[in-house]
Amino acid sequence: MSEEKKIPYKIYLSEDEIPKQWYNVRADMKNKPAPLLNPGTHKPMGFEDLRPVFCDELIKQELDDTTPYVDIPQEVQDFYKMYRPAPLVRAYCLEKALGTPAKIYYKFEGNNTSGSHKLNSAIVQAYYAKKQGLKGVTTETGAGQWGTALSMASAYLGIDCKVYMVKVSYEQKPFRREVMRTYGASVTPSPSMETEIGKKINAEHPGTTGSLGCAISEAVEVATKTEGYRYVLGSVLNQVLLHQTVIGLEAKAALDKYGITPDIIIGCAGGGSNLGGLISPFMGEKLRGEKDYRIIAVEPASCPSFTRGKFAYDFCDTGMVCPLAKMYTLGSNFIPSANHAGGLRYHGMSPILSQLYHDGYMEAVTAEQTSVFEAAQRFARVEGILPAPESSHAIKVAIDEALKCKETGEEKTILFGLTGTGYFDMVAYQKYNDGEMTDYIPSDEELQKSFATLPDVGEL
Repeated sequence: MSEEKKIPYKIYLSEDEIPKQWYNVRADMKNKPAPLLNPGTHKPMGFEDLRPVFCDELIKQELDDTTPYVDIPQEVQDFYKMYRPAPLVRAYCLEKALGTPAKIYYKFEGNNTSGSHKLNSAIVQAYYAKKQGLKGVTTETGAGQWGTALSMASAYLGIDCKVYMVKVSYEQKPFRREVMRTYGASVTPSPSMETEIGKKINAEHPGTTGSLGCAISEAVEVATKTEGYRYVLGSVLNQVLLHQTVIGLEAKAALDKYGITPDIIIGCAGGGSNLGGLISPFMGEKLRGEKDYRIIAVEPASCPSFTRGKFAYDFCDTGMVCPLAKMYTLGSNFIPSANHAGGLRYHGMSPILSQLYHDGYMEAVTAEQTSVFEAAQRFARVEGILPAPESSHAIKVAIDEALKCKETGEEKTILFGLTGTGYFDMVAYQKYNDGEMTDYIPSDEELQKSFATLPDVGEL
């Protein structure tokens, strides 16, 4: 019997096979991510330093570089069962359309109301906030998937949720905003005039369309000045990548059921949550010398942290109030062009992924947004799913790699992350369909101007 008949279109795990523990890839990293630094003193931050900003249990996870597996609380496991396990899909129709000998699989994370993988961490962070007895949480959101997920999780657990949404997305994606409000969250366009940092950013950058760095600053200010609130983040941080490993653990278990080993693993990269979640268990094997994989991060050409950024300590936010993280960064003052509709707008990259990239364990490429939406359309027409623009960066490179296999005749196995659906991104799709979408690549001069704002942390 041929492989095509043995492997189903969708490979599901049973409820009982959903991971009971998250995997902490830092435990297997020879070079650990550099510690967070106090923005004032430039000294490493410990548990007590981070308590005014983050929930206690999440700080412990953030700082733990040695525990390989972390138990998933039973309440979180029960919540996961509402939409997990997520399917691993064999893209037979895409393979046929491309005429490639490559075998293409994607892990689909869009089967929940938030429409993306973000709910995997949102429920965890809201759970620990509730367990700590807090009144509510604050956060930022760009495209809106994280804000939507956190509003859902907060409503489920009965805590308050304040979301600062990047202004350009607030205006371009009103329906995502309204989903958040339907779940009870307050949604404020950022930068706003409600916070001191927002007022400062508006004064320094009149008419700005905002950035994730701006929104983070506002959310942190509100959390630290409001009794009973803490700040939570949907990407970048170690704790978030830990929670998202449920994606990769499920994907690997599904592949293992059929004896499938991917040659190439591809994920889109903005702050790193979905990429880190997908690749972590595979990266663990690579770090331990058990297997080898080619791992590719795909980022937008208009916000190229990996490929054109600097590996340095930088502020995680534009207002320069958050801890400093050592990461690939474009500078905390970098604001993507307003014409950039493809998400993945953050100026920096996860410290974990940054260290792995710096050490040569993974590659990074960029994609211009018109080619990304072309790939999204191509995928939607044959696979029947309208993909999120962010996910479509991974789709674009998966198609590229599959076409290379067509040229060479190699039967490589490709795995990519389909992080969510694009049904709330129709303004961007409309611009593409109307021929109004353009590409923008920042000049070296623009980036140098932003790099000039990187903090000097001296010798550590």
